[in-house]
Amino acid sequence: MSPVILETQNLERTFGSGETAVHALRDINLELRDGELVVLLGPSGSGKTTLLNILGGLDRPSSGIVLFRGQNLFPGDETSLTDYRRESVGFVFQFYNLIPSLTARENVALVTEISERPLKPEEALDLVGLGPRADHFPAQLSGGEQQRVAIARAIARRPELLFCDEPTGALDVATGRVVLEAIDRVSRELGTTSILITHNAAIADLADRVIRMADGRVSSIQKPEKRLAAADIQW
Repeated sequence: MSPVILETQNLERTFGSGETAVHALRDINLELRDGELVVLLGPSGSGKTTLLNILGGLDRPSSGIVLFRGQNLFPGDETSLTDYRRESVGFVFQFYNLIPSLTARENVALVTEISERPLKPEEALDLVGLGPRADHFPAQLSGGEQQRVAIARAIARRPELLFCDEPTGALDVATGRVVLEAIDRVSRELGTTSILITHNAAIADLADRVIRMADGRVSSIQKPEKRLAAADIQW
């Protein structure tokens, strides 16, 4: 069994106070291991994005502990959290956030300039199957291709953790499969621990483990009987 890379202990996140308080996360206890592809599954409002934001250092818990390779992320000042995000974490969101005036290669190169051991932009784009499109601008790319550029940008710094929040949410089924294949390939070839948020239960078959959430709690943790390739998932 691979080592634990991220662990949460009694994690809570509450927004507001008093009678109007919203308990977004309640007593979350998880272990995520090196090289896993984990699907975080649940309906809107179940706490998935809140959990991802805390694990990625974008938000702080109200209480509880998050350990990254045994070191507590909180309390930590903004400088230490910035270092964590820059050195160890990659993010992929539902919307691509590419700079329209830059080519795919240039969008990826932006992050490699601040990394100690980055992939070359061409290598990152090849990993997601876009090497031949490296000199195209976002407006010249399809939605799925833009999302794959966003993945290439996220993994070009060789992050240990890749957080994907509904990466196929704005895509059709066929294009979504291509994007999932890219995430799966990156996870396997780079050994990245990948956490993928979705409300689409079919995507769970891609995962090493599936964490289901409801009402801010982990309702179950399962390992699929047979792990499928993205092309074989029935949407």
